[in-house]
Order: sequence, then structure tokens, then C-alpha cells
Amino acid sequence: MIGSKFNSVRPAAVAGLFYSGERKSLSDEIEQLLGNVAARPTAVPKALVAPHAGYVYSGPVAATAYALLAPARDVIKRVVLLGPTHRVAVRGLALPGVARFATPLGAVEIDAQAVEQIVALRQVIVSNDAHALEHSLEVHLPFLQTVLSEFKIVPLAVGDARSDEVAEVLEALWGGSETLIVVSSDLSHYLTYREAKAIDQATCEAILHLCTDLDHEQACGATPVCGLTLAARRRGLRPELLDLRNSGDTAGDKNRVVGYGAFAFYEP
Repeated sequence: MIGSKFNSVRPAAVAGLFYSGERKSLSDEIEQLLGNVAARPTAVPKALVAPHAGYVYSGPVAATAYALLAPARDVIKRVVLLGPTHRVAVRGLALPGVARFATPLGAVEIDAQAVEQIVALRQVIVSNDAHALEHSLEVHLPFLQTVLSEFKIVPLAVGDARSDEVAEVLEALWGGSETLIVVSSDLSHYLTYREAKAIDQATCEAILHLCTDLDHEQACGATPVCGLTLAARRRGLRPELLDLRNSGDTAGDKNRVVGYGAFAFYEP
């Protein structure tokens, strides 16, 4: 198995920057974010879309997605985690050549068996460079470590890929109730508050209609989002908006904001 070839750990790259680098304060921060979510429905989603900025900016929005997982704390054992590449360009979907990802809350093991299911696909590559400094996947791990008990991950840094290529990987890993899909994406970037509100609302409507033609001006994670909406369309998933805000609503000024949305996708 490919996992047996790798024994190293990818250390946290943005601990102390995007979120607290100290275990206790990070745990307290996440518990507070989750505790501020007003309602926690009992229905458990098959997939989530959640943002990946610093917790002070996007944490409240991400928390609305992760609060939904409480009923499945001991059920979900594998998380397929997809996010865009910000620093290293790749063709396709990149797996890391390591065995575990570390955060201040501990190390999360990569699901070697799941990796074997997709590593032969033409669009799947292995690239440590794509993952080394990438924050889009890492910032979700402390949330997952808090709301789930024991689980493994399949971390995929998504670069230049078609929606059907992403959907093919998701289909291969779909599984049952033990498998959760998480797509990491922010929405619009560096617009005025009013401009962002209008554009993000349109993007929200597109996601809720399972459109597969989002671009990277609408969402930095447009490629994995479109792969998810394509798979969701094929499988009849029902999307739901959980939260739609921007940094002007959370912790930033309103002259230059970044948009954040949280979505849940439910199986029939």
C-alpha cells in the first residue's frame, strides 16, 4: 500500500497565524465558536463546504458547518478533504507523501486504504510541495479533531482540474455514513462590502442550484466546489445554506472584504 512508503508527518504550517498555536487556547477557541452556533439540527450531511481563512475572520462561519456533525461523532471515520492550492500550482489533485498531518491538537492519520483506491487515477498525483505550506486544508483539521472522535483523512490539494475529474475522485471514495466530504473554499476576495454581498449572494444561489460553472473570482475553491456539485447533482443531494457572511461582518473593515459561505449537502 502507498501509505506504507511514507512515515513522515506534515507539521502544521499556519498554527499561530490562522489559529492559535497552543493546544489549550486552540481547543477553547473552537469550543467557543461551536458554542455560538444557534441551532444544531440532528440531520447529518454527507458533504460540507466551509471557508478557510483565519479563525477570527471565517471561524464563526465554518463553525455553523461543523456543529452539524455532533450526532455523527462516533460514526464518521473518514474525511475526504479537498481545498485549492494557493502557493504551488499542480495539474490535477495532489495527495501528500506523508502518513499524518499534525496540528496543536495532535496528528491525524491519512487513510492509506482510501489512497490506494484513487492513486491510479490519471488526475491524482503525489506532491509534498503542494501541501507543505497550504492552509486551505489545514485550518479544517482542528474543527474535525474537536467534533469527531477517531477518523482518518484523505487530503487533496486541488489545482488545475475539470469538474468531472474531481467528481470521479469523490465517487471513488463516496462510501457510506462513515465517510464525510469537506470542500474548503472562501468566496469573493478584496471587494467593498456592498460589492461582495451582491456577488456572494449570486454565488450562493449557484451552489444551491448545483451549478458546475463557478469561477475563481466567485470562489477560490471553485474547482473542488464544482466537482462536489456535479457529484451532488448525480446523486440527488439536497444543498442547504448554513451561513453567508464576509470579513466585514466578523472582524475586518468593510472597504476590502473576503466572502465566506457554509453549505451542507444531504443525501436523499
